[in-house]
Amino acid sequence: MKVTDHIANRKGRTLFTLELLPPLKGENIEAINQTIDPLVEFCPSFIDVTYHREEIIYKQREDGLLERKTIRKRPGTVGISAAIKYKYNIDVVPHIICGGFSREETENALIDLYFLGIDNLLLLRGDNPAGEKTFKPEKDGNAFAIDLVKQVMDLNHGKYLEEEMINAIPTNFCIGVAGYPEKHVEAPNMITDLAHLKEKVDAGANYIVTQMFFDNKKFFSFEKACRDAGITVPIIPGLKPISVKSQLTALPKTFTIDLPEELVIEIEKCTDKEQIRQVGVEWAIHQSKELINFGVPVLHFYTMGKSDNIRKIIKEVF
Repeated sequence: MKVTDHIANRKGRTLFTLELLPPLKGENIEAINQTIDPLVEFCPSFIDVTYHREEIIYKQREDGLLERKTIRKRPGTVGISAAIKYKYNIDVVPHIICGGFSREETENALIDLYFLGIDNLLLLRGDNPAGEKTFKPEKDGNAFAIDLVKQVMDLNHGKYLEEEMINAIPTNFCIGVAGYPEKHVEAPNMITDLAHLKEKVDAGANYIVTQMFFDNKKFFSFEKACRDAGITVPIIPGLKPISVKSQLTALPKTFTIDLPEELVIEIEKCTDKEQIRQVGVEWAIHQSKELINFGVPVLHFYTMGKSDNIRKIIKEVF
């Protein structure tokens, strides 16, 4: 079932979903199962599976020069998505990114996903490779998320890269894109960021999932700005409970977000990890209840590979 169908059939209630990191290379599906199993009884509507592009490392050769090597630290999203869908009978939303792929490689992944009965996607440009300041698309690759949206929409209309294909069957993907309540780090201002978001929706995106935020006022303002800009598709807020003190500095740096002063003060008071996790859970519960009262269609939880704190939140909220 498509994400938009889940939303249309929700009968006024707020749904919940989660996002998973693929396990590190060398691990098996058990790492995924351990995250999903504690949440199955609460019936998540769909599960997102992230994609992490290759990493660049430099190794010193015997002659003293550096050798550039490309490595992948996590298995592919296609196989993981299929494994989840058919083990748990839960719809999956694989992430498709621009970085590291040509348009042909992207099309091949999309063909595989559609063949496997997976018809939801979240389309993202993706991050720069570690150590590189700017994003560079692959040769004949997509440069921006809107280019991915256009490529998927071409497939939805039966238009493949090989124009001579005979009897090409149109796909029927439901397309999600990212929204940023506190602005994308590379956008000069919120107005420009919203204009780019509207372009993606106008090109065919069916719904929006937001970057994590910890102040609901940021989401309320973002949602209103989207509607004022003529964006009418569903907007799904993304939440993540803080679990370790280092995230007070790591999250703002990594995702360019603000943490409310009250939350920071409460975390700073904690003397051990369990207290920190409890504060994170309680803050997310408050956020969730307020967002549900606001009328959001779905709550999307970033698990980062752990689900014990998410379970506590879901049990209290749903």
